[in-house]
Amino acid sequence: MNGRSSQPTEVASRRLWLASPIVAVVLGVLTVLLVVVDVPLEAEIHTLSAFNSLELVFVLPFTLVGTVVARREPRNPMGWLLLLIALVVVLTGDASDYTVFVYYFGHRGWPLGQLAVLFDAGVIAGLALLPLAIMLFPDGQLGPRWKWLFRGYVVLYAVLLTAVERHAVVALGRRLPVWSGGGVVGANHSDALAEHVVVALLVVFCIASVARQLLSYRTSTGVRRQQLKWLGAGGATCIASLVFLLTGLANNAPTAVWVLLILGWAALPASIGVGILKYRLYEIDRLISRTLSYALLTASLVGVFIGLIALTTNTLAFSGRVGVAASTLAAAALFNPLRKRIQRLVDRRFNRARYNAEATVAAFTARLRDAVEIDAIRADLLDAVNGAVQPTHASVWIKPHARG
Repeated sequence: MNGRSSQPTEVASRRLWLASPIVAVVLGVLTVLLVVVDVPLEAEIHTLSAFNSLELVFVLPFTLVGTVVARREPRNPMGWLLLLIALVVVLTGDASDYTVFVYYFGHRGWPLGQLAVLFDAGVIAGLALLPLAIMLFPDGQLGPRWKWLFRGYVVLYAVLLTAVERHAVVALGRRLPVWSGGGVVGANHSDALAEHVVVALLVVFCIASVARQLLSYRTSTGVRRQQLKWLGAGGATCIASLVFLLTGLANNAPTAVWVLLILGWAALPASIGVGILKYRLYEIDRLISRTLSYALLTASLVGVFIGLIALTTNTLAFSGRVGVAASTLAAAALFNPLRKRIQRLVDRRFNRARYNAEATVAAFTARLRDAVEIDAIRADLLDAVNGAVQPTHASVWIKPHARG
């Protein structure tokens, strides 16, 4: 009896397993369509701008990575969570623009206006899910020590949505429930102490999510450690890009800087996807090493260049052109030796595999000078190759000397 009853359940589970990739693709396509629909809507209400187009940069990487992860690993909740973040951000943005179109621009005959007001929870509804993605990375599993963090965050998120929807319900009783720039009237000017406490607790839970991954990194090894390195690198790049964008530091920057900032904004979902799918996982050490070394090299050369200009023009009283030329030549001469020195220091700390490989080769070269026995050289060579590149198989064949 138990065998018969479990068979339909197993078949239903198998059908759900097969349908999951299709559902992931459908959600991804739906999110992209909502992004496309919002473009003419923003043009109609005169809010289409380059800053609003940054929503595409945020949404599309999350959609792409979420779809790929959900299709390849449907039992991992991370893919579905990334899709949910992108869908909520787009849906709330579309709802905000549609409410302005219906109520502020006088198109009350259009359908679903009141429903759009209820969905107009602001981008915060989607962004508030980001700490969950950090908390549950990479497999969605939490130990007993951290389950309280997940439950508490879900409760606070529900309270935040309830408060937002309360403002939306109150605003529906007004003649104009939204203001011209988008957003429900009264939602951005709440003085309720409880709501401020909820937002403060959400920030605390965000910090706790990052702390959870930092503690996990200290005790992790192997693949898990590499996954956390990808998460940390993507998160740091994304935060740096957001700081430049939100503080206006890049307002007058050239186009190349904006491209880098946009790519940095998309680094978080990209790093999450690489970490979960384990695609080229062990290249993170090389990326971190190169990024840090060239950043330090650039800062050092800029400092040398500025210092030499000040020295030659102010102290030595050379002309400006001579000082600039001398500083340029000095910086160019220092480039290669300084790069090698900085690269070696950074590799010693962040790219240990390459540092150990170079040390192994250097030690073998030093021993080779005094070696005379061919069998000892062959054994030492095999040890050096295995220690440097760790091949699956290595052998040495020595051609016998033809006599006569």
